[in-house]
Amino acid sequence: SRSEVECLIKLFDALVAKSSNHSAAGFDRHMFRDTLHRAFGMTDDIIMDRVFRTFDRDNDGCITVVEWVEGLSVFLRGTLEERIKYCFEVYDLNGDGYIAREEMFQLLKNSLLKQPSEEDPDEGIKDLVDIALKKMDYDHDGKLSFTDFEKAVRDENLLLEAFGPCLPDIK
Repeated sequence: SRSEVECLIKLFDALVAKSSNHSAAGFDRHMFRDTLHRAFGMTDDIIMDRVFRTFDRDNDGCITVVEWVEGLSVFLRGTLEERIKYCFEVYDLNGDGYIAREEMFQLLKNSLLKQPSEEDPDEGIKDLVDIALKKMDYDHDGKLSFTDFEKAVRDENLLLEAFGPCLPDIK
């Protein structure tokens, strides 16, 4: 709504004013990550970096007020379609249009607690990647296309954040 957009703009202006890097254009990755951490409890560096890249549409390393409002619109209130597209972009680490086995591994490696007794602590993560591919790779090409990801999420909404929390929780 109009009042929500006005609030987001005020918040943006306050964050820019507080930023050590006083750029009238917007704020940098550091300020953005700090905001994600404080406001939404995000802690995963890879995920926060990718969220920054999805917000920073023009790839100039700075979030403008328009990118901020548009990004938060999807982040906070997006339709299922918008959120599927957003999550896919976050998880597609190299931007090639697929979530490959290696990308899944990178995203999931922080999600399991490592047991000191384990011979190969990465084994559990490899198993998780195999399970994800079995469940979501509909065309069986060993990687997830946007179509695979979208179909999997529509069949089971819980898979939207299958590779890490990149949306705010209900709180």
